[in-house]
Amino acid sequence: MTQFTRRGAMGAMGAAVTLPMLAGPALAQTKLTVGALRFTSHAASFVAFERGYFADEGLEVEFKFFQAAQPMAVAIASGDADYAVTAISGGLISLAEKGAAKVIGGALSEEKGIDGQKILASNAAYEAGMTSPAALDGKSFGITQAGSSFHYMGSKIAAAEGADVTFKPLQKVGAVIGALKSGQIDAWSIVPHIAKPLAGAGAAHIIGNVSDYLPDYQVTTVFTSARNAANERAKTQAFLRAFARGADDFNAALVDKTAGDDAAEDMVKLIHKYVYTDREYEKAKAGIVNGAMRINKNAALNMGSVQDQLGWFQSEGLIKDSITTETLVDTSYVDIM
Repeated sequence: MTQFTRRGAMGAMGAAVTLPMLAGPALAQTKLTVGALRFTSHAASFVAFERGYFADEGLEVEFKFFQAAQPMAVAIASGDADYAVTAISGGLISLAEKGAAKVIGGALSEEKGIDGQKILASNAAYEAGMTSPAALDGKSFGITQAGSSFHYMGSKIAAAEGADVTFKPLQKVGAVIGALKSGQIDAWSIVPHIAKPLAGAGAAHIIGNVSDYLPDYQVTTVFTSARNAANERAKTQAFLRAFARGADDFNAALVDKTAGDDAAEDMVKLIHKYVYTDREYEKAKAGIVNGAMRINKNAALNMGSVQDQLGWFQSEGLIKDSITTETLVDTSYVDIM
């Protein structure tokens, strides 16, 4: 886990959002910590930070970076982070059941017509005939932890294909990548900014799209501690407003491509400060652009997808049958899709 902080960041103003804007910062110098992964899909927070949208709301933001969803959820519950963006996991749901965490919005989504998450095969598995998800039976599928989004996606894909799949928990995304490259696992599913460079470098093969199995999948959510949701309403709404402005800028530049070529180039350079930082810009650019999936406007949440995910966790015996969407989501903050 690494940290990065910048205070008082100011920049160009983005497109207006329908969430109500404050006339001026009502929360001057309010410090908060935002959990993130170094993924293009977390760009709304990065944009809000770099372009001063958090500062406009009186928020002084520090980032904490993680390598998997579950540790981020634990950090929110313990107070080590205030807000975060990540996939729904068994750990997050369990924390919500204990009254420690709440989902307050939606972020990354699969959307028809937008190139989304890919299903990958290792070179060894591909050469042995696994050239489509229909050949998953008897194969191994990499996940970070049991109950992770990777587990959910892999299970739904396998069920649709009638395949018996072995899931291998490897704890970190980097470890899953290494296992795929070395042939220790046969398959994986991941966002395009990781999948396409792996395939382009000859380290794996793309054999399908997650959206073919999970259309309109709510990939990631915005969440916070139950304490923040209940007792820090002004701060939480301020965070969501700034996040939504960042998402609007990102979508206009790289998803809808309505902001022009210069704006797209500026956006990629901004994201490169956080994603593929170990690569030169020209080598990182394609991977970042390839990761440009929709981030929901106004942090809207696809409740149908959330319900489907809860149903899967329950069917696998990973959470209690008594848990409902109300357990997980504070709908008082949510623009429901």
